[in-house]
Amino acid sequence: MFTVRRRSWERKGLQIGLIAVACLVRETQGAALLEFYTGISNQLQILHPKPSTEKTLRDAKVLELEARIVDLENQNQKLKKFLSLYTQNKPAESKPIPSRVIGRSADNWWQQVTLNRGIAAGIETGAIVKAEGGLVGIVDAVTCNTSRVTLITDMRSTIGVNISRTGAKGVLRGNASTEATLEFYEKVPNVKIGDVITTSTYSSKFPSGVPIGKVKSLDLNKLPASIAKVELFPPISSLDWVGVYPKPAKQLVEKSSPPDKQRQNNQ
Repeated sequence: MFTVRRRSWERKGLQIGLIAVACLVRETQGAALLEFYTGISNQLQILHPKPSTEKTLRDAKVLELEARIVDLENQNQKLKKFLSLYTQNKPAESKPIPSRVIGRSADNWWQQVTLNRGIAAGIETGAIVKAEGGLVGIVDAVTCNTSRVTLITDMRSTIGVNISRTGAKGVLRGNASTEATLEFYEKVPNVKIGDVITTSTYSSKFPSGVPIGKVKSLDLNKLPASIAKVELFPPISSLDWVGVYPKPAKQLVEKSSPPDKQRQNNQ
């Protein structure tokens, strides 16, 4: 009996205590609880102090420098690979000018890039730009220390090309993507999926035989001419280091060249 009464008083005491706390909170607008919380927090901070501002800044600087070192090491490896692929065992006059892409706008990602070399390095308008895989574009403007390159993926770009296996010819047009459209001069060209595409022997804008891509799909019923989708070899969506080559000497066009050859000479 005594135990039951004791428990009843304990419950009533708890209720009274809660009511008192609620009244205190309302009267002080929570100031008492805030004071209590602040006191506990200060004690915890003494036990587990926060790192100083100076240490935080120092740690951030170390992380930044480590990230820059990793980036420089990656760039160094890429440049070494590029130089080993494109400059070794070549005569001095045919060696490319190694250049890095330093500018690329999201608004014209597939149209142009800016390089970190220009007139001071010997680059001129009309110079040919290649990367691992083949043709990338052509220099259309230069300053003392920069060059602007029109990419082969630009929708205004047109390039005279050959099918390496058969010699079938056509015009490659940029498609603002990793693919391009090839329009053939022949209605039924000798071509199949997987054929390699290179620059035309008739082109005066590009040297002949530069690889570009391979045939991905065909539409031989397309009017007025058959077309193919070409998968491009160079990683144009993620260019970094490229090689800039002197523009090719103009090739003479024979007077007896057929009309389709005449058209390709300007591409």
